[in-house]
Amino acid sequence: MSDSETDTRSAASDVPETAPKMAGEDTSESECEASDSAATTKKSDEEEGASNGERSGDAGTGDQKGAEGESGSGAEAEKGAPEAPPPEPSEPPPPARISYAERYIPREEREQVLNVDEVIHHLLQAGQKEHIRMTLSEWQIKQLCVVTRGIIMEQPMLLELEAPVNVVGDIHGQFDDLLRHFDRVGYPPRANYLFLGDYVDRGKNSLEAISLLLAYKIKYPNNFFLLRGNHECASINRIYGFYDECKRRYTIKLWKTFTDLFNCLPIAALIENTIFCMHGGLSPQLRDLYQIKRIHRPLSVPDTGLACDILWSDPDEGVFGWGQNERGVSYTFGPDVVRSFLKKHNFSLIVRAHQVVEDGYQFFAKRCLVTLFSAPNYCGEFDNAAAVMIVADDLTCSFSILPPDKRKPSIMCKMR
Repeated sequence: MSDSETDTRSAASDVPETAPKMAGEDTSESECEASDSAATTKKSDEEEGASNGERSGDAGTGDQKGAEGESGSGAEAEKGAPEAPPPEPSEPPPPARISYAERYIPREEREQVLNVDEVIHHLLQAGQKEHIRMTLSEWQIKQLCVVTRGIIMEQPMLLELEAPVNVVGDIHGQFDDLLRHFDRVGYPPRANYLFLGDYVDRGKNSLEAISLLLAYKIKYPNNFFLLRGNHECASINRIYGFYDECKRRYTIKLWKTFTDLFNCLPIAALIENTIFCMHGGLSPQLRDLYQIKRIHRPLSVPDTGLACDILWSDPDEGVFGWGQNERGVSYTFGPDVVRSFLKKHNFSLIVRAHQVVEDGYQFFAKRCLVTLFSAPNYCGEFDNAAAVMIVADDLTCSFSILPPDKRKPSIMCKMR
């Protein structure tokens, strides 16, 4: 989310700027004695023959003798036969490959198979039109949510990622600008991505933006990652546009399906054990990263606590320690908190989103923290640029800058 503005304005540059390098027991049965076996066999055969005689009438006598002879010879064979070796254990067959749709979509809802490639193609084509409007069915969008939910629930609450990866800030339903970022930095799977949340609300095409991101997550589950922002909470997107967009274009039931998905998104990521990423910021309750890993999902974010702070808190140069947040939620934290956290955990950088910044990115605490914002001309009211942070294999960080589009119309924007 991007809910505070800077008063200063400067011309946005589209020239990438480089940040410093971050740096078995035998169980065979025992044989009986020959005399005991013969006596037992004879007695058993006589009783069996008598029983058969009662059932078979006149034929019983002949059957009894035949059965007795067969039983006797069988006992002799059993006594003289060598012991059979135990059967060799056979390897179990490999498990059948189960598609994500089969695993996560209820059988009664599987009338047709979701074609993710078709969905991606459709959304990219829709983005080329002057008036963006996808025509996916509600069934298709619901399946995107259900399948993605299954994938992210198999991945941890704290993602541990490898470089290279591109880190993206707030999108806020600006679907055309999302495509502009892909045009400049690369489409999956050519490039790996980590998004920091706030995909919906305020922009005109939240459904298109989130649908494309979910489709890419399904297509490339181990190269494309989505964190939760504070706008991926029902209490917020119920007010700031996404609920109304779902209701107007589809149904309230679809919005509830998205809510169920959003409640399962991870809330933080660690790149190469040195770059710590989240949507909002730090928390006074965050002592070790295992606290994040232990958070249970689905999660309805509370008004206070660790998860709330990670999605809502803000850095503030004028604060020492922790301060009161003007948003009315969570805290602000000073440069001393950032440096102490990095030193304790041996990290090099904190990357977060959540605030509009003039040039698309802005450093804090002597380049120990950077804020990313990836929606240019935010709400149509700002002339801000947008940025994507490119983390190379050697952990060198640079920025791809998307300049503001002067032709964009003004859109009324409520701030929070």
